[in-house]
Amino acid sequence: MTTSFVLLSDTHLPKRAKDLPPGLWADIDAADLVVHAGDWVDLATLDAVSGRARRFVGVRGNNDGPEFDDRLPLVARCAVEDLRFAVVHETGAATGRERRTAAAYPDVDVLVFGHSHIPWDTVADSGLRLLNPGSPTDRRRQPDHTWMRGTVDGRDLHVELVRLPPR
Repeated sequence: MTTSFVLLSDTHLPKRAKDLPPGLWADIDAADLVVHAGDWVDLATLDAVSGRARRFVGVRGNNDGPEFDDRLPLVARCAVEDLRFAVVHETGAATGRERRTAAAYPDVDVLVFGHSHIPWDTVADSGLRLLNPGSPTDRRRQPDHTWMRGTVDGRDLHVELVRLPPR
């Protein structure tokens, strides 16, 4: 069986945008799993995303206030097909990221993270796949707003970066 998913992070609503892009909402509605790697800023966004997701996994980020403490963990783990996922907001500096995260998450196949707003897709020497979907609302120094979508079939992981040019 194949599981479809959406990865997003750093939505920062309503400070950076009034809503998520329509294409992202369509992806959320179509996905079997929605993963958010923190920096929601607004509980209404958490409620909207988790309410529309068939299955939801999320964490809180450094910009999420104390109202998120009872709703979301700092680290979340889940199995998707035959892969073990972990979700965190921050992983530290880009330099040495693969080595640090492989040591911190030795029992994980895929680590989803956010914070930098910079899309990231690499594989550590250990085989750990690191994925950062960027931000669909706050591109900072990036050319486009981004999120990721993909599928897992057994241990086969396919990931696509979705780019939405700024309006």
